[in-house]
Amino acid sequence: MTTLITPLCRRLGIQVPLVQAPIGSAVTPELVAAVAGAGGLGTLALTWVTAEQAVRRIREVRRLTPGPFAVNLVLDFPVGELLDACLAEGVPVVSTFWGDPGDVNARVHAAGSLHVHTVGSVAEAERAAAAGVDVIVAQGCEAGGHVRGETTTMALVPAVVDAVHPVPVIAAGGIADGRGLAAALALGAQAGWLGTRFLTATEAATHDVYRQAVIGAAPHDAVHTRCFDGGWPDAPHRALRNSTLRAWEAADRPAMPHRPGEGTEVARDADGRAWSRYDDMVPMPGMTGEVEALALYAGQSAGLVRDVAPAGRIVQDIAAGAAAVVGRTRTP
Repeated sequence: MTTLITPLCRRLGIQVPLVQAPIGSAVTPELVAAVAGAGGLGTLALTWVTAEQAVRRIREVRRLTPGPFAVNLVLDFPVGELLDACLAEGVPVVSTFWGDPGDVNARVHAAGSLHVHTVGSVAEAERAAAAGVDVIVAQGCEAGGHVRGETTTMALVPAVVDAVHPVPVIAAGGIADGRGLAAALALGAQAGWLGTRFLTATEAATHDVYRQAVIGAAPHDAVHTRCFDGGWPDAPHRALRNSTLRAWEAADRPAMPHRPGEGTEVARDADGRAWSRYDDMVPMPGMTGEVEALALYAGQSAGLVRDVAPAGRIVQDIAAGAAAVVGRTRTP
């Protein structure tokens, strides 16, 4: 079988050049561990939890797998205490986003962890490399959730690879199967970063309404917007068109507080907490109400997601598909 192991795989201690993106509230320790168990790198999204919760989740991942994993923190928020907690737990990889990685790079390295940072442009990649980041994630605008730049993956990845060499690059945005992973490697990336595909993993904390919306989506249904800004203002994102987004578009995309149904409660979670229209929140298991109206974050690769499957099988299928493509394209 064609090997996909890259220098970055060896550095991370993984067997498949695949990283599960930090898909916010949908991430569970079980998802991260399942990805690690299949040879990839799982990622805990920890920005919006307490330090105590972060420690519990890190320890739960370690209970479930001996494999390496990452934690993700968004630097647009006060994450100093969380970073300290993660580093005290000895996490092997710290992933950051949406801010200056230079603010935390020395602390990450002093703790012996690898620093990964996501960018949306060549200029941002060059600044990250100059700040001492170990690995750069080049995120194309096809990506789901919060989107940093405006350049497609196909154009951005090779430009970033050239600009920051020899710093390794991971490709993000639009990758959901083996063909996409093979393409990312052909562009010079050393791994692929996948989020949307894992929204329908059995271990993900996604409501069935959310999963079925992803499975039923076409690429054009994933809209680049600023609609769901409650809790994270001024952060463009990509989400599936739903009742909230359609009503906002029909009203000519007014700014808050003049959006249709502004402040209206649309769902409650399992703990009884109310969530309003335009909140930065996805449908999770146990939610009731008009859950379809919440943010259905997903990338354009939703058009390639067709089933609910265990995360380990997702990793294995993508790896096998990529190996088959790479094997066919190599000259005998």
